[in-house]
Amino acid sequence: MPVLPSWLSEPLWEQFAALLPKRPVFDPGHPLGCHRRRVGDRVVFDKLLQLLRFGCSYQAIADATCSATTIRARRDEWIRLGVFARLKQLALEAYDRMVGLVLGEIAVDGCITKAPGGGEVAGRSPVDRGKQGLKRSGLVDGYGIPLGRILAGANHHDSPLLAPTLDLLTALGPLPEEITVHLDAGYDSAGTRTLLGERRLHGQIARKGEKAPIQAGGRWHVERTHAWQNAFHRLARCHERRAKVIDALFDLADAIITVRSLIRRVWTTHRWHTRPHHRL
Repeated sequence: MPVLPSWLSEPLWEQFAALLPKRPVFDPGHPLGCHRRRVGDRVVFDKLLQLLRFGCSYQAIADATCSATTIRARRDEWIRLGVFARLKQLALEAYDRMVGLVLGEIAVDGCITKAPGGGEVAGRSPVDRGKQGLKRSGLVDGYGIPLGRILAGANHHDSPLLAPTLDLLTALGPLPEEITVHLDAGYDSAGTRTLLGERRLHGQIARKGEKAPIQAGGRWHVERTHAWQNAFHRLARCHERRAKVIDALFDLADAIITVRSLIRRVWTTHRWHTRPHHRL
């Protein structure tokens, strides 16, 4: 059974392949003019999707078609080229063009996941008996499309991460004149309100000590997005130690989430030759 359905994996691969540089099948620097054939980029891309979705190790998904060393080397090459970040940006641009990002209503919240191997952005988790954990401060639009995230150790509070998270808005181009930021009670402080006021943002912040259903505000969108991201088991239990690798995996997951939402939402308004035969 494939990791992703073909209606989702094929457009992702076509756009990803368009971002890759042309490489010869054989190494031109070999003295005899021959060498082992280069493993196809599509093979490595599919292996990375398996790694991201199932959360297994590189050795577990390696086989006769591709070794664990090749997967890591090609992953690092693509990170240096900025392919993962560019794929996510193109997915956002396509979604904004065809559906439209709801930037007048955004939500920010933190999410703590396990990081058994530690690493550059891991820290002692206050909710997991001091074990190593990873916190991401996620930014989403009014529908829940992931716009970016800030990585930190699990021992960091949400409030200090709010400012760098909101800084991610500058990369989105023109913004609405009025933006409402939906936050949970963890951000209920004078410092948060001052920060939002300095940036001319309206804050809808849950009050500490007051019970209210999560649907009372718009912050449930970011909670749903965290659930979408945690469905990729490599993110829910992160064994990567380098921040740039974790960011690359998040960019790939966010691109998948964005393209999936795009296809589902335009199914009734657009027609294309690979359009799924039934509503998703």
